[in-house]
Amino acid sequence: MKKEKINCKKARNLCLLQVLAKFEHFPKKESEKEAWFLSPLRSETQASFKVSKLKNRWYDHGLGIGGNVIDLIIRILNCSVREALIILNDNTSLFSFQQQPVLNEKSAGLAILKVEPIQRLELVKYITYRKIPLNTAKNYCQEVWYQNNDKTFFALGLRNNDGGWELRNKYYKTSTSPKTFSYIDNGHKNVLVTEGMFDLFSLDSMLQEKIKEVDLLVLNSVAFVKKMIPILTDYEKILLYLDNDLPGDLATNYLLDECPQSHDCRELYKGYKDANEKLMSWI
Repeated sequence: MKKEKINCKKARNLCLLQVLAKFEHFPKKESEKEAWFLSPLRSETQASFKVSKLKNRWYDHGLGIGGNVIDLIIRILNCSVREALIILNDNTSLFSFQQQPVLNEKSAGLAILKVEPIQRLELVKYITYRKIPLNTAKNYCQEVWYQNNDKTFFALGLRNNDGGWELRNKYYKTSTSPKTFSYIDNGHKNVLVTEGMFDLFSLDSMLQEKIKEVDLLVLNSVAFVKKMIPILTDYEKILLYLDNDLPGDLATNYLLDECPQSHDCRELYKGYKDANEKLMSWI
């Protein structure tokens, strides 16, 4: 049965919390009526981006602007209404807005308990499942133990430039604040840009020795594309390995326009969503 295309009315009713999670943004504090985030539209250290759970609307107190789901996608990706609807239509099964149940106010911040080399068998199995050599993951990540709502968890952790962590395990992905990009400056003239940690791991395997000839920049969210420009402008060549989807297309085109020395390198995994999907098909 052909999937019905989403219209503006339906798009505005998609759950804002789930849309933000899709872009790797998670609440720092929430109550029965609202959730507070670090703004996906700018850099900040105190959460001032509010989502009303009852109205399914957002408001950025730092910018003094707000709106609905469509407005948010347009601002994050610098895209048109039509492009925003395409993105939301592709993910409709993931988003559904229902009035939230009453909860006691709580902090959604994660507390880091310890950081150590990767050794937990569950994480090793997860890395193997994603077809990543263990030594590759250990080269970039660590095993991070954290607490959330009095429960303790462990995950692969990629540290970002502001000291926060991108956290991944088989069952869950999240991040600690402050959330931003991860930049590995090795002093090279060229830089490789990708979206997430598993893209980086996969490209390390696929490009082999060539990966040692470039600096590395992991966005951790396409919302940080504009924030990258001051770093990228000084490079002789910018190698773009973003996802083969509409957000990846928009981010790639934006960087191609803003930085003439950029090159779209996604031909390496043409026909696949990203580098890891391609790598998993090889083996």
